[in-house]
Amino acid sequence: MGQAGEFPPEKLVMAVLTSRPERIAEIRGALEGRWGPVDLQSGLIPFTYTDYYAAEMGPTISRFFVSFSTLVDPSTIAGIKIATNAVEEQFREQGGRKVNLDPGLVCLSRFTLVTTKENAHRIPLSHGIYAEVTLLYHKGSFQPLEWTYPDFRSGEYLAVLNRIRSLYKAQIHPAA
Repeated sequence: MGQAGEFPPEKLVMAVLTSRPERIAEIRGALEGRWGPVDLQSGLIPFTYTDYYAAEMGPTISRFFVSFSTLVDPSTIAGIKIATNAVEEQFREQGGRKVNLDPGLVCLSRFTLVTTKENAHRIPLSHGIYAEVTLLYHKGSFQPLEWTYPDFRSGEYLAVLNRIRSLYKAQIHPAA
């Protein structure tokens, strides 16, 4: 019989969509104020996969990723997703969001995103938040699944997430 226990800590990642690249330092500061120091910030990646956010954010949207040096208990991810709403509000302009925050977790075997959108492959956590295993780590890289969003299948995103996984691996298995 298995015994209940604590979850191993995982690496918090924020996938940030913004139409205000001039505010990236301010966005990063708001994130660090809540979740601690950033240990990786990717460059800007043009977001051209859908026009879903264009009406609210404008036509020119980019994504960047940040990961945090402090590892988190994965059972706290629903609360982190709820807290991202407050950060998004800080950057609202004329009623529209100019920043969209998608928190996720990296561990050695997977990348998990959380969302408020229900679907058959998502597991309810709490307070209307669902978890989705978005990528699995296999044969030296993260691999997409049937439901993985097109942007998270891209080589640019996979390269960033693989770098973040390497940071995580070094944190949990430091060189002796």
